[in-house]
Amino acid sequence: MLASPDVCAAAIRASDVSEKDPICKTPLLETVALGKDFRLGTREVRILENINLKMKSGELLTLLGKSGCGKSTLLSLLAGMETPSRGEVRVEGISVKGPHPSRSILFQKPTLLPWLTVEENIVFGAKLRGDTEDLKERAEQIIEGVELSGFEKLFPPKLSLGMAHRACLARALLAKPKLLLLDETFASVDFILKESLCKTLMEAWHSDRFTVVLVTHNIEDALVFADRAVILGGKPTTVKGLIDTSSDRCTSDLASLRSEITGSFGNV
Repeated sequence: MLASPDVCAAAIRASDVSEKDPICKTPLLETVALGKDFRLGTREVRILENINLKMKSGELLTLLGKSGCGKSTLLSLLAGMETPSRGEVRVEGISVKGPHPSRSILFQKPTLLPWLTVEENIVFGAKLRGDTEDLKERAEQIIEGVELSGFEKLFPPKLSLGMAHRACLARALLAKPKLLLLDETFASVDFILKESLCKTLMEAWHSDRFTVVLVTHNIEDALVFADRAVILGGKPTTVKGLIDTSSDRCTSDLASLRSEITGSFGNV
């Protein structure tokens, strides 16, 4: 199934910027010999091993791999929510030691505080950080951007799934992150909602040029959304390949890219 013209156009524009915008020449994110183990009973299980990646500022990257290969674990390491067993994650050359407001993460299921309204959820993190300058005006602008105007005073149990996802996206974008991490954020939503979320995300990306990492097992997401696809596989999981997906979207060459990615999974 090919993506819609709107989403394809957004992806092509993203590709153009990542090639031409000088800001993209500055490395933003790097993993160096990154590894992660988990203890299961009395034994250590090696999940990730020797993950070496570099990302430019403003790049759109997908992490592609089979279920259970450690994609979400890698994303948690990038966010600073997990501690590496070996190696390190660097953001702008500085080793990541924990979560930071410059890195926002969105999960597959919405994570809103049920005792706060939509508006209160969106500004919650900003208030904790002391980022209160023009906060009301900024929040109103973001709320309008994600089409939640008029629903600001509702509590999460009253929201549809789509509205809850948009509220989470608004909260993340309000932080003006340098790095936005998406953990299969679009996996549990229908096609129409996915289109809406992607459109909102790409509009914000074109405005602020943050870097995006999307975890997915959906090849179509990699083809439409990203500049590069990282193929993860093996036991323990390592980087099996890097595929440039930035050009020729929405053309007949889309089929050859799909075949290339599918073929990569035959070797993981």
